[in-house]
Amino acid sequence: MPMPARFRQGSFSKPQRLVWDVSAALATKIQNAMKFMNTNLQDLDLQIGDHDSWGKGFIKKCKVSPDAFIQLALQLAYYRDSGKFAQTYEASMTRLYLNGRTETVRSCTSEAADFVMAMESTSVSHEEKIRLLRIASDKHQTLYRDAMNGMGIDRHLFALYVGCLGLGYESKFLKKVLSRPWTLSTSQQPHQQLTDVPDVNLPVFKDKLGPGGGFGPVSDDGYGVSYMLSCDSKFFFHVSSKHSSPQTSSKKFLQAIFQSLEDLKLLFDSQ
Repeated sequence: MPMPARFRQGSFSKPQRLVWDVSAALATKIQNAMKFMNTNLQDLDLQIGDHDSWGKGFIKKCKVSPDAFIQLALQLAYYRDSGKFAQTYEASMTRLYLNGRTETVRSCTSEAADFVMAMESTSVSHEEKIRLLRIASDKHQTLYRDAMNGMGIDRHLFALYVGCLGLGYESKFLKKVLSRPWTLSTSQQPHQQLTDVPDVNLPVFKDKLGPGGGFGPVSDDGYGVSYMLSCDSKFFFHVSSKHSSPQTSSKKFLQAIFQSLEDLKLLFDSQ
């Protein structure tokens, strides 16, 4: 695909080789770091999934936030996989602020839990399940907007913790809150951030979209889930965990996510 006519290549310098002066002590530290990295690499259980039967196009027709839809599917999948709920992290950008980076969206809400329990009940009607899904989705969107606008809590809590360290004061509350594991760590990654590009929904690009990247689990007994809503007809997932944990299996959890997505879709198909 040719670049737009208005595209102009910027100036750049030719790459130059950098020769490093590595001392014996530094070489030892590098070797130890390599051993540490290889040990963790061998422990990484990574599964990449291409969900290409439908995508965010269907979700938008249901008038539900695609990100909230995915997050609710993750909550349902985790509950089915482990039989419980877990503290969940979702990254939100704070680009509205100078030097803003991220804030945390705590996706495992009471509203999400109510929806999951309804999904697992055979006595709850489809209409009631959809009603609870929309309530949980609205709650998630509110939390996401709050996080983007500096009204989250986790960065503020961390700043208080750093302030306490500087003052030599130990806060039992902050220590307890900040030491709780993020058993389910999630993030939606963008597919593209450029404007002068063709529409990815064109049929010619259906088999040319890349899954992007992922990240490892934050908790030893948890999952790292990176997902991409690449176009209207597919999703990509990166699911990671640790082989050393008897409580996790990335393959099993990815299958649970796909099944949860289908079950959520079935709610609206039955209308």
